[in-house]
Amino acid sequence: MSRRTSNYPKELQDRAVRLVEEVRSDHASEWAAIESVASNLGIGSAQTVHNWVRKAQVDAGARPGTSSVESAELRKLRSENRELRRANEILKAASHFFAAELDRPQR
Repeated sequence: MSRRTSNYPKELQDRAVRLVEEVRSDHASEWAAIESVASNLGIGSAQTVHNWVRKAQVDAGARPGTSSVESAELRKLRSENRELRRANEILKAASHFFAAELDRPQR
């Protein structure tokens, strides 16, 4: 699974989330506030801002889900797990090779 890197700087993402929170009361819905902020900041899609807002809410504990910290830790642990499995496979192959060498008759 590949992850696409963001085209927007972290500072812009944080600013957009803050602005949505600030202007929410001036709009009929949260989506309207998100569309307004996306338009004002020149962000191509309101859905992008919506995703940033949801992620910020999860990270703050205001919404259920896996936080960014937990997600990063899971990625790290999965990567470490892959490396350990690879190392185990190498060790198994090496042990089979050396076991076969010990079983060969000596000349």
